[in-house]
Amino acid sequence: MIRPQQKGAAADAQDLLRRAAAAHQRGQLDEAEELYQTVLAAQPGNFDALHLYGVLKHQRGQSADALGLIARALKTNARSAAALSNHGIVLAALDRCEEAVASYDRAIRLKSDYAEAFNNRGNALAVLGRFDEALASYERAIALRPRYAEALIGRGNCLRRLRRNEEALESYDAALALAPGNAELFNGRGSILREMKRPAEAVASYDRALALRPDHADAHVNRGNALLDLDRPGEALASYEKALAHRSDFAEAYSNRGTALRALKRFDEAVASYGRALALKPDYADALIGRGNAWLEKERADEAVADYERAIAVRPDYAEAYSNRGNALRELNRRDEALASFDRALALKPDYAGAHNNRGNVLLDLNRHAEALAAYERALALTPDNADALVNRGNALQNLNRFGEAMESFERALALKPDFAEAHWNKALLHLLLGDFESGWREYEWRWRRPVETGRRDFTRPVWLGDTPIRGKTILLHSEQGFGDAIQFVRYVPMVAAQGAAVVLEVPDGLKPMLSGFEGVSALVSRGAPLPTFDTHCPLMSLPLAFRTTLATIPAAVPYLRAPPERVAKWRARLGASDKLRVGLAWSGKPTHKNDHNRSIALERLLPLLSDSACTFVCLQKEFRASDAAALAKIPHLVRPGDAFADFADTAAVIDALDLVIAVDTSVAHLAGAMGKALWVLLPHIPDWRWLLGREDSPWYPTARLFRQSTAGDWDSVILRLRHALSVLAVPGRGG
Repeated sequence: MIRPQQKGAAADAQDLLRRAAAAHQRGQLDEAEELYQTVLAAQPGNFDALHLYGVLKHQRGQSADALGLIARALKTNARSAAALSNHGIVLAALDRCEEAVASYDRAIRLKSDYAEAFNNRGNALAVLGRFDEALASYERAIALRPRYAEALIGRGNCLRRLRRNEEALESYDAALALAPGNAELFNGRGSILREMKRPAEAVASYDRALALRPDHADAHVNRGNALLDLDRPGEALASYEKALAHRSDFAEAYSNRGTALRALKRFDEAVASYGRALALKPDYADALIGRGNAWLEKERADEAVADYERAIAVRPDYAEAYSNRGNALRELNRRDEALASFDRALALKPDYAGAHNNRGNVLLDLNRHAEALAAYERALALTPDNADALVNRGNALQNLNRFGEAMESFERALALKPDFAEAHWNKALLHLLLGDFESGWREYEWRWRRPVETGRRDFTRPVWLGDTPIRGKTILLHSEQGFGDAIQFVRYVPMVAAQGAAVVLEVPDGLKPMLSGFEGVSALVSRGAPLPTFDTHCPLMSLPLAFRTTLATIPAAVPYLRAPPERVAKWRARLGASDKLRVGLAWSGKPTHKNDHNRSIALERLLPLLSDSACTFVCLQKEFRASDAAALAKIPHLVRPGDAFADFADTAAVIDALDLVIAVDTSVAHLAGAMGKALWVLLPHIPDWRWLLGREDSPWYPTARLFRQSTAGDWDSVILRLRHALSVLAVPGRGG
């Protein structure tokens, strides 16, 4: 029996509880808390006070306190579905999602139509990565309450994680119909559209989010990402900077800003932006990868490798880090290590098309052409519209002497991307190699649009390609690539002058003494020096196109270059007289040349040739590789004048005193050929285009004899043939 004073106390507590709940609903949390505490002081086991006070504590971010209060409430009444559901919410907030799911399950067993519990259960299951179960829970909530926006959002998130993007988009759109002012929904919808390769629609969705919430830093970053997908890096950069204006410690924004700066070729700024991201988040693997990429684009492959390895240390299962590390190792000519890095990437991610493609590149470097072709084929099986892999496949086929298939592969790449400069460029090189100059010169002009092309000159005056008269005008002819290219194509200068133009010739400083007084040149300028006024211009390597050069019309009269007489006299005196055959030798070019691993020869392999006592060998190289030091020590009789070479005029003067020049495909070979000197050129199996295929002579240099590899990498048979030919030349009548 309840006494009257007990009835009064209970009535007072109930009144206080109603007042507390009302204040709670109005958001007056301080007042509500005070009232809940008053009730609990009088009635410590009051279920409603414990339960609702627990909810309030959770709202204030005090989830540990909330958990204790709601647990006490459940001891009083274990059959409250609402308390069990809220218990689950608090457990989830404390990252105890397995327990949260169990609490939601108990609530649902008590109340089978409890839509909120199904929704919250879905949230916890999604955190646990159990997306199929989470999806079923959300769908049960929606079946119970079709206009349940939060459940529709959760369902969309799950469908997105399950790669069911079309259904996810429908779920988000249904939620937006109920909550059109939800910026987060527009942001999520944009992310789905981006994953569906619909970046323009994604940008529009992010714009809707930002119209509702201009300070939504995540939406600014996501918008920037979609703009990068659209190849609009300038606008993407602006989006990232807006994100940073609202959240200055946003590591992802700094990292993605670095990616936009890389796309804009502002590599120093990109490195700095990635650095800011890493200062905020030192173990940020994506930023390490991005900065590694920027280092690689700055041709600082050592730093790139270091960043990729840091990323791998953070995420040992990061396939992209291994693949990019392989690219950097390849740039450092550490090809076996690069191959191992690509193999590791593919062990982690067998369907990684980019790694298959990159692996093919290093196999091509290693002259393992059939394996390279298989790697490219695998990349294309995974991504049939991969234009890069089609170009690389074409290069592999070319190295396998399957030229028709190679051309078809380049054409397939261009069908996918008609403006793909790299495909046009490789197609040009193949046309030229096959002697199809008409097609080759035309396609060769695509070199200016290649991402790696650095020789383009942005003159305000028009380019001349032979289509307009130039009589009475001044034309600038300028070199663009290596010394050998300038030496080969300067032969066209008199032909330009014959058109009635005054020719300004711009060349690297090292060639200037050789070209002083060159026929047809009105003014000779060093590259980088101030230029006189001119009306039009043409790169030296575009002159064959301007003159519509074919194999039959190559201007091949030699010599067209001569060493200055005073240099010739100086070097003949230095070298002295000799009764032996005097042979010049150049066995390697610049290590930075893209194809150097194929065109250059280790000096060690030439030692059998240098043992011929009937010859005096003269080194025409100014610099030597560390790897050649041991071989140099074995041939003290090799004459090495290169230390005293000031420029190409000295090299030419020494060549003038020789009987024969033997060289790999370097500027020395072009210089000897241009001087009309007897020249033997050692060529890889698939040579540079200018040496053509299947012939021992060169239409560019009539005094040249070509010694070709019969199979890729086989220098030994070339050196054997060379040694025999030299023995015949050195001692007439000896040999066959």
